[in-house]
Amino acid sequence: MQAAVVVGALAFGWMAIEMAFKPLLDKVRAAIEKSDPNHDPDDAPVADDSSVRSNAAAEASDRKPVSYADDVAKNAAGAS
Repeated sequence: MQAAVVVGALAFGWMAIEMAFKPLLDKVRAAIEKSDPNHDPDDAPVADDSSVRSNAAAEASDRKPVSYADDVAKNAAGAS
């Protein structure tokens, strides 16, 4: 008889926790389902520095200066 009361109390406590934290638990469970255990972000290919620099320089020359300091820096880089 006492074991049934203990099991019932544990079940009631579990249900209370599930209902109280339902939004949080739903987000966590969805994130777990979306995750890919076979993907390791540390295994991403490393880009060559020269291509990154040339792409950054091309993007910098195409964009308009946002402030006076950017305009001065762009003119100083172009003059040298």
